[in-house]
Amino acid sequence: MEQEQQRRVTLLEVAKHAGVSRATASLVLRGSPRIAKATQEKVQASMRQLGYVYDRVAANLRSNVSSTVGLIIMELANPFYSELLVGIHQELDKCGQTVILGTTFDSLAIQERLLSTMLEHRVSGIILSAVPGSPGAVIDRIRQLGVPIVLVGRRLPGVECDYIGINNVAGGRIAAEHLIRKGHSRIAFLGGFAQLSSRKERKQGFDQALRQAGLEVDPALAIESPATRQGGIDAFTKLLCFPDRPTAAFCYNDTIAIGVMQKMRELGFVPGKDIDIIGFDDIPEAAIFSPKLTTVSSEISRMGSHAAQLLYARITGLQTEPQSIILMPELIIRESCT
Repeated sequence: MEQEQQRRVTLLEVAKHAGVSRATASLVLRGSPRIAKATQEKVQASMRQLGYVYDRVAANLRSNVSSTVGLIIMELANPFYSELLVGIHQELDKCGQTVILGTTFDSLAIQERLLSTMLEHRVSGIILSAVPGSPGAVIDRIRQLGVPIVLVGRRLPGVECDYIGINNVAGGRIAAEHLIRKGHSRIAFLGGFAQLSSRKERKQGFDQALRQAGLEVDPALAIESPATRQGGIDAFTKLLCFPDRPTAAFCYNDTIAIGVMQKMRELGFVPGKDIDIIGFDDIPEAAIFSPKLTTVSSEISRMGSHAAQLLYARITGLQTEPQSIILMPELIIRESCT
């Protein structure tokens, strides 16, 4: 009895139930405009009544064409990735593509498993926010299989691949320049880990601005931490151990900056008065946290849209050398550093 309940309903059974041919039922399933609306509704009603589930993997194997795209990101709890997902999903939805989502939590083993699973399901392309330290051979293997792949937000050194990102060097520079104009000379760089390409680039721009202003780049003021709110809390706690405490801090991302400001308020400090704080990304919470966070916008949703557009162009036949699309950041001035 249990086996009978688990047996898949076939398209032929749906067709018989609806009183149409299997070919007609198949055209309805594929959204063909050639089928009358009344017939479409009758077939769709039979599908619902019988519990028919479309076997997309089998269909992909038969046609060698897929309407699914793999998206692999670090995690959804990070607002950066949830905003990125919105931009990607909205664009691919226009193209009739369905997104299969996987999260790595920055684990190379999980990333490898997700990539293998998506390739087994014959996805038509992959958008990847790569785990730091990912071997270039992984990307090469995917491309050799004829599956287009677009890296987003994180570069892989030495890998020739389509890439969409923000000009992190410029972002770090404009944040530091704003703090320097405000009269700060001892500025901390908080959060992120050194192996992240985005952190390296933001720190590079930050250091450039300090040197151009004739200020010392003190390695001790660059405190690494996870790119989380707790990471920001921990980084600020370490900052308090300095006898000559910095008067301002540039944070690797907004989530870290919000954690920093949360800890500051707990300890009686006023962000934007006692210590100026600048974040990076301009996530939605940056505009509603109190005080509102000054930040560098990384155009997250636009980044996602560009990644989706480029991937779909590859899927539909674009044959060019790998493209690198770099968006320019913008300083958004709010209360934490006016």
